[in-house]
Amino acid sequence: MSQEELNSLDLLPTAGRLLGIDLGTKTIGLAISDGLQMTATPAETIKRKKFGVDAEQILKLIDENQIVGIVIGLPLNMDGSEGPRVQSTRAFVRNFSQKCELPVAYWDERLSTTAVTRTMVEADISRAKQAKVVDKLAASFILQGALDRRR
Repeated sequence: MSQEELNSLDLLPTAGRLLGIDLGTKTIGLAISDGLQMTATPAETIKRKKFGVDAEQILKLIDENQIVGIVIGLPLNMDGSEGPRVQSTRAFVRNFSQKCELPVAYWDERLSTTAVTRTMVEADISRAKQAKVVDKLAASFILQGALDRRR
C-alpha cells in the first residue's frame, strides 16, 4: 500500500457517515459509521451480480444514509504485494467513481475476514450464520480500522 493511499484517509470529510466496503468475488460487505465517525456498524451484504446492479444497490444505501465518503478494503497479499484482487478492487473503484463523486480511501484489509471469522468461532456462532454475516462484519472491521487510525 503506497504512502499516497495511506494518506487517502485525509481526503475523507471529518464529519458525517462513511461507508465501509469489503469487496469480495461473490459478495460485497457494507458497513456504515455514525455521523461523528466513532463507530462502524455492519449494514448489509450484497450478492454480486453485474457491476451496474451492484453499484445501484450501493448508491441507494449511500443516498438513504447520507454517506459523505467511502473506505474500501484493499486485499493486499500477506507480504504487502499486490495481486489480481487488488487490481480488481482498483478497477471497481475507478468504475464506481464515474457514478459517484464521493471521496474514496483505501484501507489495508489483510486478515480482516480472518479476524472476524475467529471472533465468530470463539463466540460459538454456527458456520451457516457465519456465512451470512462475515462480509458485512469484515466491512465493519475495515471501516473501524480506518476510523481508529484517523483519531
